[in-house]
Amino acid sequence: MATKTLTLAIVFFLLLLLDYSAAHKPKALRHRRPCKRLVFYFHDILYNGHNAKNSTSAIVGAPTWGNTIHLAGNNHFGNMVIFDDPITLDNNLHSPRVGRAQGFYIYDKKETFTSWIAMSFVFNSTEHKGTIHFVGADPILSKTRDISVVGGQVISR
Repeated sequence: MATKTLTLAIVFFLLLLLDYSAAHKPKALRHRRPCKRLVFYFHDILYNGHNAKNSTSAIVGAPTWGNTIHLAGNNHFGNMVIFDDPITLDNNLHSPRVGRAQGFYIYDKKETFTSWIAMSFVFNSTEHKGTIHFVGADPILSKTRDISVVGGQVISR
């Protein structure tokens, strides 16, 4: 008799649990959209020995077979370049500047044209203020490239 009562209690409990789970449908997941889409262009003009007035980047390290005026070889392996580039809202260098891209990149592969980059976007316009910091591999020949954002603070108006 006790076994029969225990079995009925378990069945009753399972039916109650099943009824409860059917009555409460799971909440639909909200698809979150990014707060804002930001599109910026930074313009890198490498110093070539003659353009000191308008260059925004320079080679600061080169392999023994290279020099600090011209990039080494086909894939520029071993070169390290520092930069302080203007940032604009379109691809025209003479557009109003919204900030500076500051950092360095190292050409790190012999067999293909890629670099490793560390940079900060420093915004100082009326619309954008703050910084965004990037670090990572930059496969230059790829149609699209993703570089990790590792920090920063942007204040948009």
